[in-house]
Amino acid sequence: MNKKKIFNDPVYGFVTIPTELLFDLIEHPYFQRLRRIQQLGLTNFVYPGALHTRFHHALGAMHLMSLALRSLKDKGVKISAKEGEAAMIAILLHDIGHGPLSHALEHSIFDGVPHEQLSLYLMQRLNTEFDGQLDLAIEIFQGSYPRPFFHQLVSSQLDMDRLDYLNRDSFYTGVQEGRPGADRLIKMLTVVDEKLVLEEKAVYSIENFLVSRRLMYWQVYLHKTVTSAEQMVIRIVQRARDLARAGQEVGASSCLHYFLSRPVSIREFDTDDSILQRFVQLDDYDIWGAVKQWATHPDKVLSYMASSILNRHLFKITLQSDAFEDDFKLGVTELIAEHFQLPADEAALLMLHGRISNNAYDAVGDTIDVLTKRGRVVNVAEASDLPNIRALSQRVEKHYLCYPKEIM
Repeated sequence: MNKKKIFNDPVYGFVTIPTELLFDLIEHPYFQRLRRIQQLGLTNFVYPGALHTRFHHALGAMHLMSLALRSLKDKGVKISAKEGEAAMIAILLHDIGHGPLSHALEHSIFDGVPHEQLSLYLMQRLNTEFDGQLDLAIEIFQGSYPRPFFHQLVSSQLDMDRLDYLNRDSFYTGVQEGRPGADRLIKMLTVVDEKLVLEEKAVYSIENFLVSRRLMYWQVYLHKTVTSAEQMVIRIVQRARDLARAGQEVGASSCLHYFLSRPVSIREFDTDDSILQRFVQLDDYDIWGAVKQWATHPDKVLSYMASSILNRHLFKITLQSDAFEDDFKLGVTELIAEHFQLPADEAALLMLHGRISNNAYDAVGDTIDVLTKRGRVVNVAEASDLPNIRALSQRVEKHYLCYPKEIM
């Protein structure tokens, strides 16, 4: 069977699957599940075209990894065929542990179980299934391989993951200002002392990438209407979870019901193999199928919120720089209680509040480094003669408050 397939990607054109192992991993049910998990969660409530999946993104990141490896080889960086394949596997599988609706439900269904850890568990299970062929990919993914630039290509402030999701998300949302200039950045990559750096002439391209990232966060990922929709779904699942754990009947698929009805920690994933098997059965369809059932649930809070999200009757959201005062939140809760004839504790569930934050670049720690023409490796914030990069490293926080529009 010919496993060196070519597929047509709307963002990059024709993309090749270069090895049989990569093809087999793509064909595996763990990876095919990503077809059923949307990349941008509920962003399509604002941008109707944002219906692409984690499957699309993983293949795109794999393609960018192949371009980056080819560029580095052309500059004399020694990369063996085994290392190249392992790096492509690591980026291909980096999101395999995502749960339903991507980030939106990461902390609602599970108790402190990050998707990166679940990705590692699934990679380890695949490694057993493929007779140890993923050993090197797992080292690269974890950052334990002694050539750290491979891990930086998978996970850093300028990795193939970020380059693809900015490229792809801007394409599908139509926010053209979010395009990060991935082609030029990849061509400017090089390696010094086994660490990833960019040539000095890429400084303005890096700045464009960081500006694009900040813009995409405020205009797409943290758009106020998207925030409202995502917080509603989070609260819906939390309410269903609380009812299920209180012994009430809550309709859901068997795997979703398992996680709703009991707390599951990372330690239990470690000790009980069946939990991971249940997890890989979960996808967006479990959530939406359950939400449709919950729209007629006898619990007034759950049914109201479920029917509201199904019909895109979203909560009003208010954003401000400072935290909302307790008196203001109490006033909103009282209005909700009066309008919906709910006790105060249940009315409080229909008021959603929290904060969102965004900084496009972390100038401390795992920085983006530039190789100057004099041969020095410096932080890009130091290499740039423009103030934008320093400004982009400043964290901006906004506080939000969401509530039903009927009380206005």
